[in-house]
Amino acid sequence: MSAHRLPTDTDNGLLLIISGPSGVGKTTITRGVERSIPGAVFSVSATTRARTPVDVEGVDYHFVTDEEFERMKAAGEFLESAGIYGKKYGTPIGPVDEQLRRGRLVILEIDVQGAIQVKAKMPKAFGVYILPPSDEELLRRLQDRKREDASKIQQRFNAAKAEIAAAKSCNVYDLFLTNDNLDKTIKAAVDRVTSERARRAGR
Repeated sequence: MSAHRLPTDTDNGLLLIISGPSGVGKTTITRGVERSIPGAVFSVSATTRARTPVDVEGVDYHFVTDEEFERMKAAGEFLESAGIYGKKYGTPIGPVDEQLRRGRLVILEIDVQGAIQVKAKMPKAFGVYILPPSDEELLRRLQDRKREDASKIQQRFNAAKAEIAAAKSCNVYDLFLTNDNLDKTIKAAVDRVTSERARRAGR
């Protein structure tokens, strides 16, 4: 049974995956794309991590217990899920399906491993990977965040380089964008996604 159609519903739903290494600016780009495309929605992940004072339930994450997360996973309710630093994260499949049926652009900001899981279940998903201008610039950005000591930063840098290599070889991403200018990168992503939706709708 199809969901009741709203006046704003269209037929060009698209699942957009945005990935990139830590420090590359992907969250800013994701939010920029979301703001620039009418009807775009950001997919909210479920997580077992503790809620901080600035977190908003249902906007930043759906906060669940470990038991609830495992129940959802066992019931096949996640498009993808992962454990990161002892915490679990997953993309609930229900809201994604619902918004795609409504013709929305649904944006997932996930890592390469998550993107591989999503693409296996939803081969029509469109993948965008954000690259740093250079290794040196990526290292500088990680250092500029001043969140961690030198050994931690080096760890993140090595992990980022490994992730970029994985992204290039996994055949999940349709577009690689180098973020050397934020506004330009957002515009390039918006232009390509807009033309992809039009192409699929046969316009």
